[in-house]
Amino acid sequence: MSEFDLIRRYFTRATPGAVLGVGDDAALLQPTAGKVLAVSTDMLVSGTHFFPDADPYLLGHKTLAVNLSDLAAMGASPRWATLAISLPAADEVWLERFSAGFFELAQQHGVDLVGGDTTRGPLNLCVTIFGEVPPQQALRRSGAQPGDDIWVSGTLGDAALALAHLQGRIALSEADFAACAQRLHQPQPRIELGLALRGVANSAIDVSDGLLADLGHIMECSNVGAEIDFDALPVSQVLRSYSQQKLALAGGDDYELCFTAPAARASEVRAIAERLGLPLTRIGKIVAGRACIVQDANGNPLNIESEGYDHFR
Repeated sequence: MSEFDLIRRYFTRATPGAVLGVGDDAALLQPTAGKVLAVSTDMLVSGTHFFPDADPYLLGHKTLAVNLSDLAAMGASPRWATLAISLPAADEVWLERFSAGFFELAQQHGVDLVGGDTTRGPLNLCVTIFGEVPPQQALRRSGAQPGDDIWVSGTLGDAALALAHLQGRIALSEADFAACAQRLHQPQPRIELGLALRGVANSAIDVSDGLLADLGHIMECSNVGAEIDFDALPVSQVLRSYSQQKLALAGGDDYELCFTAPAARASEVRAIAERLGLPLTRIGKIVAGRACIVQDANGNPLNIESEGYDHFR
């Protein structure tokens, strides 16, 4: 099978949202009037971001999901994506399952695959995602203000717990691993939440490298500090039963949203949670200064050894 046969068979679909999609030297895209493009790129590398024997269907889902999560953090509506993929070989069974997982999630969120590249080499996956947002409504990292509440969606730490089990650092029961593994392999991008937070949140980020690391980006861009209530962190009963609550701070791979909003908007945030059927938990507040302090129930600071994942540390 040639490179172009591979593209036609597994990665060419109708692109009703594009002027021109796969098959030419470049795609032609027409943004909606009055909106700006939100563009993000993520790379997944075999042996770094996923195990070489990962289920290709789940990998197809995650390859797109991590990019959609970036758009959610910007309050952007997904529109288009490109996929660059390096493959050791043209394995038709692998390609069938990978593309099925990718396109199933793409269809859920109205994403057209409009181009990319394929080459032979070590397994690497790189998506560039394009979304749209009214320019004055984009959620940014730089808008947090002292007095803002800090919120997170869903629960934190389960994906990191599943990874710890796969790496032999902890032993989970079969049922507990199954529950956590879904969070690791099939993260759910919070697109609807990001859209709902337009005009409500002052800042937002997706939690990919760990809560403290990613909240740290908001702090740096906004020139503020933070106080976190450790006991308020939303964690599953599985995580709690293994006494691994600190994974909620620095575990990574959660792909939930962390956002800040004025305290006066708390009732609106709770209404969004109810409307979406998605737990949103207040975990602390933004303060003046630059430090992030994690406190116990008595207000005493905790010593946190790790803040999250960094590719070059």
